[in-house]
Amino acid sequence: MLERFLTGDLSAVEEAVRKAAEAEILPRFRQLADHEVVQKNGPHDLVTVADRLAEEHLTASLTALLPGSLVVGEEAVHADPSVLDALRGDAPVWIVDPVDGTRQFVHGDTGFATLVALAHRGEVLASWTYAPALDQLAVARRGAGAVLDGVPLTAGSPEPGQVLEVAISHYDFTTEAQKRALSGLETEGVAPRPCGSAGLEYLAVARGQLAGTAFSWENPWDHAAGLLLVAEAGGASATVAGEPFRIAGGNALPFTAARDAATAAHILGLLAQAG
Repeated sequence: MLERFLTGDLSAVEEAVRKAAEAEILPRFRQLADHEVVQKNGPHDLVTVADRLAEEHLTASLTALLPGSLVVGEEAVHADPSVLDALRGDAPVWIVDPVDGTRQFVHGDTGFATLVALAHRGEVLASWTYAPALDQLAVARRGAGAVLDGVPLTAGSPEPGQVLEVAISHYDFTTEAQKRALSGLETEGVAPRPCGSAGLEYLAVARGQLAGTAFSWENPWDHAAGLLLVAEAGGASATVAGEPFRIAGGNALPFTAARDAATAAHILGLLAQAG
């Protein structure tokens, strides 16, 4: 059933993603009441009523599209960490971040996204990156390329001598060892900056607008969709140990996704040398 689903028309998934945003996210954009925003693990880790309701909406619609599938969503895992175990099982899994960039969403910034990926036995097979406030939708299917609003995406390569802009983890969310590794990017020819929505940073890499990323956390809902998007646009990714990123966890951190293999290797070399 999964193979038949993946080789068929996936427009129903796109519609589900758009409908969830239309019903639960956009009506609350710049309209949130104070009681509709709470902290999870600190002042920079927020959740809103839109996050919760959009995830519930997507959970119902996506599992209906693919009977027997499960959902690993950010809010469900926050409530019950054992939900993550589905990533190691045999059932197809939808990986969902209902509002990636909640801080931006809360502050009325358009830089947030809804991320959905479909995975099976640890492999991401398709992904959807939707920026509701911008009405931009990027779709990737393993082995079939990536598109943004129907136009093929190509990450390309940085121009020789170009300063490499790299989106990195906020230091608030890093260990001392990770801070040391990330400090390796503070060198000539590299311009590190704190990341916004992880999903939109991956999209920027896939579009050739950003040289790469260097992230020190491994929540699958933040990375699954974007890593496939970058790969299908011709980019490359790996952990600081030189291994592929595993969505089920246990990765050596930090890791990178970049426009091409040479850029990824350069970023990883700087991280490893500093770490």
